[in-house]
Amino acid sequence: MRLEPTEMHAVINRAKRAHGHLGKVIRMMEEGAECEDMLTQLSAVLKALERTGFQVVATGLEQCMAEGNGRESMDVKKMEKLFLGLA
Repeated sequence: MRLEPTEMHAVINRAKRAHGHLGKVIRMMEEGAECEDMLTQLSAVLKALERTGFQVVATGLEQCMAEGNGRESMDVKKMEKLFLGLA
């Protein structure tokens, strides 16, 4: 299933924010920041990436349903496996 770029705008923005956050974590590591501060920021990056993945799955499901194809054209087991891979 291909997702329409117009439907991915919010997902792309979320991924870009996570990317920027990860850059900050890397800078903190390079500068020798406090361990607790780095781990707090890294935890935020991980959560942002998880949410990005869930949003991709949700967008894919919405797109399939909007196209009116429903379960007939959507590989439900494949989507389930992708979803569970994020959990």
